[in-house]
Amino acid sequence: MTAPNFAALLQGFFTQRLMQQRQCSPHTIASYRDCFRQLLRFAQQRLGVAPQRLKFEQIDAPLVAAFLEDLQQSRGIGASSRNLRLTAIRSFFRYASFEMPDCAAQIQRVLAMPSKRCSRAQIGFLMREEIDALLRAPDRRSLAGRRDHALLLVAVQTGLRLSEITGLCRRAVCLGTGAHIRVLGKGRKERSTPLTKTTAEVLGAWLREVADGDDAIVFPSARGNRLSPDGVQFLLAKHVDRARQSCESLRDKHVTPHVLRHTTAMELLQAGADRSVIALWLGHESITTTQIYLDANLDIKQAALDKVNPVKGRVNRFRPDDQLMAFLKDL
Repeated sequence: MTAPNFAALLQGFFTQRLMQQRQCSPHTIASYRDCFRQLLRFAQQRLGVAPQRLKFEQIDAPLVAAFLEDLQQSRGIGASSRNLRLTAIRSFFRYASFEMPDCAAQIQRVLAMPSKRCSRAQIGFLMREEIDALLRAPDRRSLAGRRDHALLLVAVQTGLRLSEITGLCRRAVCLGTGAHIRVLGKGRKERSTPLTKTTAEVLGAWLREVADGDDAIVFPSARGNRLSPDGVQFLLAKHVDRARQSCESLRDKHVTPHVLRHTTAMELLQAGADRSVIALWLGHESITTTQIYLDANLDIKQAALDKVNPVKGRVNRFRPDDQLMAFLKDL
């Protein structure tokens, strides 16, 4: 049995491994696709070989290392984004280890490439007055304003991921007793998120203005299609700019759709919710992921500090050195 060429191997990785066997989400497939498009363009520039004519032996560890270094140097991506690209490449080479055992040494060298360590900054989130200012920003006299108000309210209250919000359909929204939203999240895990009375009322009023049908998008674009991630970021930035006029603390914050998700977690944490509940609410794979919200919550740290007996200190008045001694000290 002859080993497949590189083009056939890469196609099999996407169609057989990712789509059929692992049934990865469209978001994961799109992320891996973009990584290999960048890698193939880099290989074409470096080796002078068209992607269709590339051989598997040419995609070795030195080429992968040069590709990752080029991403950081020319594109300015951070260490975490670099590590995501390396994760996609490793996944492909693990698949290749079963299809091309003769290249085991080359594959092991790529799999042994280490991830780059990176510092982890504290997460950003909005305070309650900032949330209120943001929700007041959309002009609810217009259809687009009412859509944006409902979208922002759902995002802040439920903590849905951006892809979950833009792909939300009417059949996933239950507004009767025990109002909630059902989504198929990361890792193809289905979860239900309850809605507050206010959110359910706003969402119900909005749904009466959009198209019927179980497959209808809850928050459509002006053309009736699914909002793109850039579209959501654009409308969010527009309303944040307006909210800054009445809330000065927003002027120093970079607000993204994921910041709204962090805001949900911080609201739950400050309300006394257990970390396991927050992990279930957000659809985290592990409870340890929720640790980042404890790190960023100063109220919890302050409450712990208030229970500690303060260490007695003493403030002494500064007295400068004798002029002659200071002269000798500075020599």
